Order: sequence, then C-alpha cells, then structure tokens
Amino acid sequence: MISKQWRLKARPFGETTADTWDYTENEVPSIEKGKMLIKIEYVSLDPAMRGWLNDSKSYIEPVQIGDVMRAGTVGIVVESQHDKYKKGDYVCGHNGVQTYAISDGTGLYKIDPSLAPLSYYLGVLGMPGMTGYFGLLKTGEPKAGETVVVSGAAGAVGGLVGQIAKIKGCRVVGIAGGKEKCQFLVDELGFDAAIDYKNENVKKALRQTCPKGVDVYFDNVGGDILDDVLTHINKHARIIICGAISQYNNTTPVKGPSNYLSLLVNRARMEGIVVFDNVKEYPTAMKDIASWIKSGDMKVKDHIVEGIETFPDTLMMLFKGENFGKLVMKVGE
Repeated sequence: MISKQWRLKARPFGETTADTWDYTENEVPSIEKGKMLIKIEYVSLDPAMRGWLNDSKSYIEPVQIGDVMRAGTVGIVVESQHDKYKKGDYVCGHNGVQTYAISDGTGLYKIDPSLAPLSYYLGVLGMPGMTGYFGLLKTGEPKAGETVVVSGAAGAVGGLVGQIAKIKGCRVVGIAGGKEKCQFLVDELGFDAAIDYKNENVKKALRQTCPKGVDVYFDNVGGDILDDVLTHINKHARIIICGAISQYNNTTPVKGPSNYLSLLVNRARMEGIVVFDNVKEYPTAMKDIASWIKSGDMKVKDHIVEGIETFPDTLMMLFKGENFGKLVMKVGE
C-alpha cells in the first residue's frame, strides 16, 4: 500500500512555489499496538497553512523541513490496533496532506457521516466553523440592531460569521472580491449589503452601506481594508482579528493599521483570536451550527477540488481569491 504525500522542501519567501514542496510516495508500514491506519478522504485548505511554513514564534509550532504538510483531514480507519477506534470509524484531525496516515489517536475525534457530508467537518462543523462562531459571539459580542462588517465574507469563516450575525438580529455587510461573490452574499446568505473591494472604493462604500457606523468588524484580510474600516467604527466597537490573508505572502514587512488611533478616539478594542482557545466548548458550537443548518437559517457552500496531486495550485487559490466557499481537496485514490 502506497501513501502519496506532500512534504515541506524549503521555507518560502513570499508566495509558495514548486520549490516549496516535495512530492513523495512511500510504502505504508505495518501498524503497531495502540495505533491505526487512516485513509484520508478530504483535506482542508486554510489560509493559516501559510503561516505554519514560517520558522517564527506563533500559536503553533512551524512545519519542519521534510515533514508532511500539516492540514486538517477527514478519513476512515482501515486498520486498527487501537482500543478506542475500530475499522470503519470516520475520524477528523490534523493528519496532513497525504493519502494514508498512521495515528495513535492524539487530536482525533470520531464523526458521523450520516449527520452531515464529510466535507462539512472541515468547514462549518470544523476549524472554520469554530473560528467564526467563537470569534463573533465570544469576542465580538454582537447585539441585535448593531452593524457587523465581515471581510473575506465569501470564504469559509466569513460566510458563516455573517449568517450568525443575521441570526442574532444584526445588520450585516460583507466585503468580498467580484460581483458574483457579492451577489451570493446578499441573494443566498442573506447579508444586507456587500462591498466589492475589487471594483469599489471600500471607504466610500462603507459610508453608503453602514450609515450608522460599524459596531463589530470581523477581519480576515488586514491591510488597507482594515484601515478603511477603522475610519468608520462607532464608540466601543469591537474589531476581531482572525486573519490577514492580504499580508501572508508579503516579501516586505507586514502593513499595520495606520488608523489605529481610531481605537483610542472611539474607546474601541481590537482583539486577536485563535480557534484552539475554545476547544472545550466545541460541542456547543457544533450543536448550534448543525441546528441552524437543519432549520435552513444557515447555508453551506463548499469549494471542492479533486486530486492530491493538485495540492500546490489548490492552496494558492486561497491567496488569489479564487475559492468560493470553504476550500477542500478530495484526495482520491
């Protein structure tokens, strides 16, 4: 049995290239007592993966040169010598960009494929879902009637954040790239308005779509858009820093907000979030999200690309704004 794998060959400077990765095929070894063999079916592609390639201090250790690239995965146990997992169990964890993985169960949890499509466990019921749920509700603390703005709104986290904000009775404005994505936010996800940052002046559009100012801003992109929103926040606004995808591939220093004094003037706060901070409360979030999906209050859009061989190009879709919804790679044989 052969496992196809993508390994980190060299740390990138700026965007990842063909030289960043090493594609390998290796014989799967026999499993030992206390371990299991998992056939990976879906791999999650997330902006955070770019940060994991940097050899710098962060909330998680960087991927080491020669290691299989870290990634969230869903798979099925095909062999087991583990007391808590049996053949046929579906599991979710961080088993990397490969077709087979051997695990001792650390970081894994069982999932039920009869309750939701497998890809959902990497999106709305996985890390992006937990990020959006806790980032908005726990850190952003939205109140009915407030205005919530979300950047990267057509992505995995942004689309969920906007829908939760609507469920909580807020006015929601999404920022996304392109007419099709903006129409999707309004027509399909129920956003009150959308701003096309590729074809509109964001600062001017914020004045038009948020006439009463911005109470909560969920930031996935950083850079100029964060700066623009800071000029339009209300007193005691909450800015949630989830990501800064516009800055991840920079070859120059990261651009920080030049309008940060707006936080002082408006007695506002800006707070970073990391999804792992709320692990103990994941079951509550999953229960709420699943109920919203079942009731029709929340819609899910996955962007699935087939074939593990596509990994380098598929990952770059995130940074080119080419994904529409949660980006997932279906591994294949």
